[in-house]
Amino acid sequence: MYTEEMKNDLLTRTDKALKVDVDAMKSTDEVKEFTSELRDIIRFHDYRYYVVAEPLVTDFEYDKLYKKLQHIEKEYPEFADPDSPTQRVAQGLTKEFPQVAHIEPMLSLDNSYNEGDLVDFDRRAKELAGGEEFTYVVEPKYDGASISLVYENDKLLRGVTRGDGVVGEEITNNVKIMRSVPLKAAFSKYGVRTIEIRGEVLIRKEVFKEVNKKREEQGLTPLANPRNSAAGSLRMQDAAEVAKRGLEAVLYHVSYAVDAKGDNLLGGKLKSRHENIKMLHHLGFKAPWKEQKTVNNIKEVIDYIEEWGSKRDSYLYEIDGMVVKVDNIDLEDKLGATAHHPRWAMAYKFRARQARTKLLRVEFQVGRTGTITPVAKLEPVAVGGVTVSSISMFNEDFVNEKDIRIGDEVMIERAGDVIPYIAMVVKDARTGREEKIHFPTNCPSCNSKLVRVEEEAAWRCINLQCPAQVWERLIHFASKDAMDINGFGPANIEKFIKNGWLKAIPDIYSLPFDEIQKLEGLGERSVQKLRDGIEESKGRSLARLIFGLGIRHVGESTAKALAEEVHCVEDFKDWDLEKLSGLYDVGPKVAQSIYDFFHNDENIKLIEELKNAGVKTCKSAGEEKEKNGKLSGLTFLFTGTLPNLGRDEAKEMAETEGAHVANAISSKVNYLVVGENPGSKVDKAKKLATVEIIDEEGFLKMVK
Repeated sequence: MYTEEMKNDLLTRTDKALKVDVDAMKSTDEVKEFTSELRDIIRFHDYRYYVVAEPLVTDFEYDKLYKKLQHIEKEYPEFADPDSPTQRVAQGLTKEFPQVAHIEPMLSLDNSYNEGDLVDFDRRAKELAGGEEFTYVVEPKYDGASISLVYENDKLLRGVTRGDGVVGEEITNNVKIMRSVPLKAAFSKYGVRTIEIRGEVLIRKEVFKEVNKKREEQGLTPLANPRNSAAGSLRMQDAAEVAKRGLEAVLYHVSYAVDAKGDNLLGGKLKSRHENIKMLHHLGFKAPWKEQKTVNNIKEVIDYIEEWGSKRDSYLYEIDGMVVKVDNIDLEDKLGATAHHPRWAMAYKFRARQARTKLLRVEFQVGRTGTITPVAKLEPVAVGGVTVSSISMFNEDFVNEKDIRIGDEVMIERAGDVIPYIAMVVKDARTGREEKIHFPTNCPSCNSKLVRVEEEAAWRCINLQCPAQVWERLIHFASKDAMDINGFGPANIEKFIKNGWLKAIPDIYSLPFDEIQKLEGLGERSVQKLRDGIEESKGRSLARLIFGLGIRHVGESTAKALAEEVHCVEDFKDWDLEKLSGLYDVGPKVAQSIYDFFHNDENIKLIEELKNAGVKTCKSAGEEKEKNGKLSGLTFLFTGTLPNLGRDEAKEMAETEGAHVANAISSKVNYLVVGENPGSKVDKAKKLATVEIIDEEGFLKMVK
């Protein structure tokens, strides 16, 4: 942990470092000294951003420092250091995860769901303690993926999954990606040479929503819940993909610690669980220092558990209970352990947000990119404050892994604001009349043969003329975030398809309005509104058109980034994979999808037909100047109800002047524009020194 004095000193050193010209340095000794200084500064800012969540420099300033360090390490390889902040970037794939034994076995905790069990736990602990006095510590039980970290001589030696509790898989590369995990920590100040610490890998609720939003924009299956996502991410072979998941590690337990002589320090210098958490906190780890509480008796334990039960929904991470520990490490040996769990600790589990219901049938839906999704139709049931009657089962692998059958009793889970999903099948309730779910071999809409691409879980219909896909693509093209065609909703689209007027997107611009006016429910005013909406859509921005085309894996943000790179949308037919992969936030899979789309003759023909129909496929002179707009280089976020502007109108104004509009608060946001009833974003913004909070009037002054 950094004191106020240290913080001020490092900020002064930061200012100086930002002004240093490395190439102007006269000696290698001077460069070496500055390299060490730069690493200390970057580690400090990593701590402020990833652990404390209160950054003190802008992203631009941080990137400038980071690039200086990268430049030095490239020009002066003799100064390379495996503990440098730049070494968090993973190199290539991890082809396999070696099996590694934990220094101390990772035992499970005995679980309790009622206060009576806690009272019994307290009674047994007192009996085993033989009258010796002790206190308890109580802390959140994090709902993530368990890991252990080993540090030796202050350096991170390895990271290991829980495995079977005795042996786990080494995932050191993936652990290094998490900036909340220090690569170096001064355990030697406490006399420690080797230490093993336990914790949980988590994804913040807010980050999880953003990850899922991006996946949905890219046509990928949403992740079921933060816990499964964290566990799956830890074992991904490509650490660059791991970095995109927003993983963090909370460390809460020291299982082993020895000094230079090999003597055990637990119960000696490291005498209590509370003191150990304090040590981890001071060394820069994300530890439950503020969340953990020391209490004197079991009544205070229960009171604190009740307090957390009422505020768990507002906490940053998913927690499924609280952990109670005897806060005296010397006593732990005396209290002992069973083969399964220690007798000096217990987990109190909160009531799960689960409900039991019956799976009635399965429908197979065809998405606009041809993905076939099995959807479970359920007997309606309330779970987590929402009535659920229909749930996505994602893909065939999900159905087979859980052995879900029609007629099964299933447990539905809804964690916080996360989408409901089938957590488990109640197999004991089976009668033998349940039916296996057979995935179709042909498209439910057009009967075309389905295909499954290697390394993908989804079956797909690749017939571009598939009616279900055409319908979905038309809805997407006309949607508010794409071409925003007023009056062109799903009901009208369905009518026009049935009448044979709509077979593809370009048909929108040649509809027979005289015939449409004869349809029941569509009067003259409605038809004029539709006609005007279609005409207005011809002038939409290039970004909206690219998003509206429905390119697989290309969401709104990627579409905006692509639109900045070309004058006309058809220019992408001349781009190769290497050029596409070089774009910001475009990985190999997205690049391949864009390449395939613009190298498909049918798609190029579609764009030509839109162009001939009067749709703008090239930027105007005014749009070319957007990069030099009044708000160029700035990031805005809008929250609450603005007095005069609609939210979308305000966003469009900002983007027209070259600004980026964010979806969530972060240090990348320069201005938070606040209206009435703004919610929690304001409180979060106040904690970030980089974010300036303004109202609508202030925003309009900047624009006008």
